[in-house]
Amino acid sequence: MSTSTTAAGRRYIARFIPAMLAYVVVLSGALWAISNLHPTGPLLWILAIAPAFPVIAVIAIMGLYLIEETDEFIRSVLVQSMLWGVGITLSACTAWGFLENADVVPHIPLYLVFPLFCGSFGLAQPFVRRRYQ
Repeated sequence: MSTSTTAAGRRYIARFIPAMLAYVVVLSGALWAISNLHPTGPLLWILAIAPAFPVIAVIAIMGLYLIEETDEFIRSVLVQSMLWGVGITLSACTAWGFLENADVVPHIPLYLVFPLFCGSFGLAQPFVRRRYQ
């Protein structure tokens, strides 16, 4: 069963797509404004933090999907995949942090942690599903 075949899955997609479009628009606008307008003070702070809000919305949307999904199998696969994603992300960030501390690798911006989680979460799903086939 695919995510979009359940009512909760359709609501998830209907929420997720606008949030991601908002992220692209806000990120692009903020980057443009920062590099072209050279704001300072509170405006710079607002522009710098603005792209985080759609990302936070996506995290909330993922949580809502877990709450609303009534198919126990889909929910179980998602939760297990998220746990794998969290484990991979925490492990990678911890190891990288120690390597950064020793100045053997370059600093990586923290805003890349969520995409790392999403990638790990996505890659884990087929492996988790395979356990049940």
